[in-house]
Amino acid sequence: MRHAIILAHPKPTSFCASVARRCVQTLRALGYTASLRDLYRMDFDPRLQAGEIPGARNYGPAPDVARERARLAGVDSFILVYPFWFNAPPAILKGYVDRVLSMGFGYRPGVGGTEPLLQGRSLTSFSTSGAPEAWVVDTGAFGALTTLFDNHLAAVTGLTVRGHTHLGAVRPNLGPDVAHDLLDQVERALRDTFGGPADRAGGAP
Repeated sequence: MRHAIILAHPKPTSFCASVARRCVQTLRALGYTASLRDLYRMDFDPRLQAGEIPGARNYGPAPDVARERARLAGVDSFILVYPFWFNAPPAILKGYVDRVLSMGFGYRPGVGGTEPLLQGRSLTSFSTSGAPEAWVVDTGAFGALTTLFDNHLAAVTGLTVRGHTHLGAVRPNLGPDVAHDLLDQVERALRDTFGGPADRAGGAP
């Protein structure tokens, strides 16, 4: 199984970046292929261009989008890692969905609408916030996000949602013990979801 971990955080030293790295390490330990797509380090442009809108003259993906789609062509699992900003994903991640996982890759025109193109592949998410996890859940923010982002993206593209783990109370002064516990939570979620050859053979801790 091939996994693409898509990181949307501007700081390479952020906790989100640590989560993404743990995802790569855990999945490789399970015997899978895992690649990190760090959108800020890639300098990904989230702005949808006029020529990328279906129906536009000379419609088609821009060169950077075509290259990214080629890299993702054989991916079985998309894993999103990002912070909550105003209870929503960062603009760079929304732009990645708009430009990369859109018409021609995520779906195509169909009778009476569109047809999904990513059936048989999966979507897993890890998000963080400075607010406590209970607050994010109790206020409805988490439910709204999963409805409008995870579930809608899956419905349009055919992806299967495998899980969304939210890690709350993540602040700049996060202690090492707390960070360790949260990263272990990320690893457990991945092992529960994707328990692979290494686990079955007893080769992974």
